Amino acid sequence: MNGQKVTDDRGRTDGADDADRTGGQDRTEGPSPLGGATSVTVPARAPWSAVIPAGGHLTITDLHGNQAVDFLVYDAHDTAVRYSAPDTVQAQGNLFLTTGSVLLSNEHTPLMTVVADTCGRHDTIGGACSKESNTLRYGHHTWSQHACVDNFLSEGARYGLGKRDLVSNVNWYMNVPVEEDGTLGIVDGISAPGLEVELRAETDVLVLVSNCPQINNPCNGFDPTPVLMTVRTPGRAGDTVGAPSGEAVR
Repeated sequence: MNGQKVTDDRGRTDGADDADRTGGQDRTEGPSPLGGATSVTVPARAPWSAVIPAGGHLTITDLHGNQAVDFLVYDAHDTAVRYSAPDTVQAQGNLFLTTGSVLLSNEHTPLMTVVADTCGRHDTIGGACSKESNTLRYGHHTWSQHACVDNFLSEGARYGLGKRDLVSNVNWYMNVPVEEDGTLGIVDGISAPGLEVELRAETDVLVLVSNCPQINNPCNGFDPTPVLMTVRTPGRAGDTVGAPSGEAVR
């Protein structure tokens, strides 16, 4: 496969020194059993990204409840190795993700593991909203609305990724039940304010997030809201461990 090592839009790799850049997002730091920690409040409808080293943890907190968080993950050393919904679902024998689920790549290698989950169930098949799908489902008047694919493209471009690098994504906190006859639909969420899902990186990974802007179905309660991203990595307390919007993590 023709993949690449992650380099952000400043030409830096995951081993580069970090300079803080919040891009309008709230950022706080504090000690952690794993070393340093960075928390970033991602505004409603906004993208976010980070390179997380092996052994690092990412916690996604649904601050206001029922906010879908679209999520993609790549091997930071070869982005041709990326999250695979078919491999992940087949290996665990379940469509839904929760504690113990392993996000597998298209090479059937582990990228991240869900180590804690206070929501209980997350979607693997609902996909990411786009201008095209919105128009098809909800009418041509939705064409100008911002969508998750826009977020993935803008954030992925910081690392040299394009549309062909987008694959079926995870939707944290989105409720997509599947009936016995195979029908499915996006319905009211089962999340609540303050619920969290925590993932451990099994290798160095690049994470892309779209804090879903959808307003035409109940995946966000028709009212997109902010979420909190907390990155903790192995190392000394106080190390720089994360930064939003294209910055590398060491």
